[in-house]
Amino acid sequence: MSRLFRTKNSSRIALFLLCGLFNSLSLAQQNTLLQDIPNSYTSFENLVNMPDGRAMGSGNAVDIDSVGNIWVFERCGANSCSGSDVDPIIKFSPEGEPLTSFGAGMFVFPHGIIVDDEDNIWVVDAGVEDGVKGNQIFKFNQQGEILIELGQPGIRGDGPNQFNEPSDLAIGPDGTLYIADGHINPESNRRIVHLTADGEFIEAWGGKGNGPLQFECPHSLAVDSQGRIYVGDRTNNRLQILSPEGELLAIWDHFGRPSGVRIHNDMLYVVDSESRQEEGAYGYNPGWHRGIYVGTLDGIVTDFIPDPDPQGGTSFPEGISVDVNGVIWGASVGDRKVTKYIKN
Repeated sequence: MSRLFRTKNSSRIALFLLCGLFNSLSLAQQNTLLQDIPNSYTSFENLVNMPDGRAMGSGNAVDIDSVGNIWVFERCGANSCSGSDVDPIIKFSPEGEPLTSFGAGMFVFPHGIIVDDEDNIWVVDAGVEDGVKGNQIFKFNQQGEILIELGQPGIRGDGPNQFNEPSDLAIGPDGTLYIADGHINPESNRRIVHLTADGEFIEAWGGKGNGPLQFECPHSLAVDSQGRIYVGDRTNNRLQILSPEGELLAIWDHFGRPSGVRIHNDMLYVVDSESRQEEGAYGYNPGWHRGIYVGTLDGIVTDFIPDPDPQGGTSFPEGISVDVNGVIWGASVGDRKVTKYIKN
């Protein structure tokens, strides 16, 4: 195991080592100056055609199934599905043509989608209409039939079958589920929830704050082949790496301000969609250039795909996925499009 993975008692030592190791990169990562890391990817935009009469909504949820179909969980043509009667879960062909859709009236704030190894579709609703809907996670088959329903519709809580604005889901190598339970609102949870493959509660870790194993916005997470959990603690501008038992292994602050985290073939993919010089509604992390980091599981960045407009709004992808061929797919909130990045 790499020296960058430590026990909980030595995690702060690992952090200091990492800060020294990447200090030269941090100095170079001004929003007007790119760090000296190669970008071996080419981007392709506007890849899907919405169904007739539909506009793409904001979203950070895209994934690819085993035959190359593109699945998007968008916010009903706007930035919320509240009051909408359109289907936010849309399946597109590999060529970007709409094939099917479902989920009308079920969701408030679409925020995550995962296609599992059996091509079932998991979606995460980070919004809530109190007592009505939201705060839930669903597993569908490709025909839109509900296979598993987690959480209590419209109920906020931190109990065994409750969430409070969950953001993302990952599936471990043993099939168990990990939930990033918490978003940006002050009253939401700040924890990682571990469930069985069928959604039964096992345990939960973490709490609100900026110390070790504390979170301000656990926005995304991914699990590697050894069961280690990589949490994008976005508002704290860092990744936290946990053991399968929830023990803190390391804290990394050299991946910017992580909005999306994915792992493919034990390579780490992290998108920073929010780093900005000035504090505001869409993040604050001065000195960092937004973009997608590609790296090894010991924290070495091998590629960086820069945001071409680092001083702009929310045009860069917030959520990403990686398909079986290692192609990176992104979904954006601001310009509401799907982008893919192919390695040269």
